[in-house]
Amino acid sequence: MRSLFWRILATFWSAIALVAGLAMLLGHALNQDSWILNRHPGVSGLAEMWTRVYERQGPITAQFLLERHRNRFGVDVQVLAENGQPIIRGTFPPRAAAFEARQAHRDGRLPWRRLTSDYTSPDSGNTYLFIYRIPNQELQAWHRGSLFWPLSAIAIALVVLTGFSLLLTLSITRPLDRLRGAVHDLGQTTYQQNSLARLAKRRDELGVLANDFNRMGARLQSLIGSQRQLLRDVSHELRSPLARLRIALALAERATPAEREVIWPRLAKECDRLEALISEILELARLDAEPGPPSPVDLRSMFMQLEDNARIVSPNQRIETQIEAETQLQGWTDMLERALDNLLRNALRFNPEGPPIELRASSDEQHLLLSIRDHGPGVDEAHLAQLSEPFFRAPGQTTAGHGLGLAIARRAAERHGGELLLGNHPDGGFVASLRLPLKTPPQPARLPE
Repeated sequence: MRSLFWRILATFWSAIALVAGLAMLLGHALNQDSWILNRHPGVSGLAEMWTRVYERQGPITAQFLLERHRNRFGVDVQVLAENGQPIIRGTFPPRAAAFEARQAHRDGRLPWRRLTSDYTSPDSGNTYLFIYRIPNQELQAWHRGSLFWPLSAIAIALVVLTGFSLLLTLSITRPLDRLRGAVHDLGQTTYQQNSLARLAKRRDELGVLANDFNRMGARLQSLIGSQRQLLRDVSHELRSPLARLRIALALAERATPAEREVIWPRLAKECDRLEALISEILELARLDAEPGPPSPVDLRSMFMQLEDNARIVSPNQRIETQIEAETQLQGWTDMLERALDNLLRNALRFNPEGPPIELRASSDEQHLLLSIRDHGPGVDEAHLAQLSEPFFRAPGQTTAGHGLGLAIARRAAERHGGELLLGNHPDGGFVASLRLPLKTPPQPARLPE
């Protein structure tokens, strides 16, 4: 995986290495004596060559070497022994030496540059002191030519570093611009997932961010679509009882007292249906609100409460409760109890008299399964995926209800980090289960006040 972190780190290290190299070059340039002695063609390597000639061929040949060297490079050379006495005559005239001495006392400028260096012979072990005098005009001409390559190297390094910095900057700013555009489109509800398709293929942090943003955008679009659909469904479901109430009121205005006695129960029934529908809608919306911190859930107490509720709704139905393992579930008891109560009420509607409804709690190492099974006719496999959608009712269903019970149960399971599982039992009947993680459920982020 090509990480943006390593890319930035490599760029900074390259910049540091370049700065260090430039510092070394500038240091050499500022140290003029060392720079000239090591790089001037009239000085570099002369001490080693002269020592070898002097020790092998004698002082006459060594003197001739210095004179030839002066004619070629214009550099005067003197060689002194360890006691400070000249070994050979050299190429520096005595009058020039006297002039140099006078100027040194007067602190005046000389028309040449005076450099000194010592060299120890590897053969004899003797040390020689070399004094070089390079005319200023020749030295300035050499400087102009010798500084070209370090300046060129610095310029090339700066161009290369600028290119790498530009590529690094573009590799960060361009994806961020695309993400900014995607955020703007998401705010305008015009976001398209293929707008970040190329960015999502990157194998660095920005590619991971683009993938996460795509999933977030898809989820938000799905939520927005479901909310819009919910509003349409709510308006449709509320319109029907309101229309019936309006018709009944219109009839009651023209009816005789005897006819009104028949209409009033119908009005009361429609009001009860409307109140029940509004209560379920509010309960569904309440699941999206802040529920507070999770707390331990007492399964036995909750199952006993569910049994009591079932006896009130359907006294002739039997409930078999089984808790296979004691588990410590962290969650919101009221939310789970409402979800299981809706599932149990659905089971009571379809379960025939005789066989009991099975209410069970089982667990493994990571999940808790709360299941309710009835012995009714079950549901067509083609409609299982739609059962938990708000206001959806399977074809042919004639029992009372608004199609919100399973939606409430699914929302409660998702709030606990779990899921709602619906299916037909192999031996007949229908099974609705809440599969919940045993770890602490994630708490929704608080919105700023």
